[in-house]
Amino acid sequence: MLAPGILLLLLFHVYPMTGITIAFQDFNPTKGFFGSPWVGLENFKYMFELPDVRQVVGNTLIIAIMKIVANLVVSICFALLLNEVRKVVFKRVVQTVVYFPHFISWVLLGGIIGQILSLDGLLNTVLGWFNISPKLFLASSEWFPYWLVGTEVWKEFGFSAIIFLAALTGINPTLYEAAVIDGASRWRQVWHVTLPGIATTIVLVATLALQNVLNAGFEQVLNLYNPLVYSTGDIIDTYVYRAGLNESQYELATAVGLLKSIVTMILIIISYKLASKFANYRIF
Repeated sequence: MLAPGILLLLLFHVYPMTGITIAFQDFNPTKGFFGSPWVGLENFKYMFELPDVRQVVGNTLIIAIMKIVANLVVSICFALLLNEVRKVVFKRVVQTVVYFPHFISWVLLGGIIGQILSLDGLLNTVLGWFNISPKLFLASSEWFPYWLVGTEVWKEFGFSAIIFLAALTGINPTLYEAAVIDGASRWRQVWHVTLPGIATTIVLVATLALQNVLNAGFEQVLNLYNPLVYSTGDIIDTYVYRAGLNESQYELATAVGLLKSIVTMILIIISYKLASKFANYRIF
């Protein structure tokens, strides 16, 4: 029973790890891994000297942190609001509608969003009704990171709220009854009963989110960005994609990707340590 899973793990996860040797070589595709000359850490030194690398690392951190914070806040607020709905049918309809975008790929959503935000798209058409001149929304380097954050939150907040909705069901109803007896309003009940009741879950989700600090959403950025917004929208994954596949700088792309993987592994370890300390969460 374990053999198929182990075989897939070895074939698609362990065997490809041999490719990290490219980061320490002056790689030549015709000579392969074993024929290319070894250069040690030269590719990493070259990587740190490139101004583009510093820029994409900064972009990745800014975009990823904004996404984590915004998605956490919106998910909590949505879960609290949905928890107050008493009509079961309406509640289920809302849940279905907001969950749905999570299951749509960014390839499809990127095309839809691109059409909506294009020069003759829906948003500019609406602005034209108010005599506002059309704008190239996805060509503005200043606003592009916020479009990334906004569309990411719209796509994921419904699905992310599931864990908070599950935590809300675990709050003892007698606490609300006691709060009502004490004269607490609905807002006071949320502030003094609901939020403390899911505080551990919030801390858990926030600490585990640290491992995604260097993951700013490769598919989303790849389908929405363009050369005009590279200064603020280019992230580590898209930089590796362009350097490796478009410009054939295989050793540089591998070095950047390897460094990212190492830092991400460290962040995962830190996040689980924090989750164990503050939320008593352990996976082993």
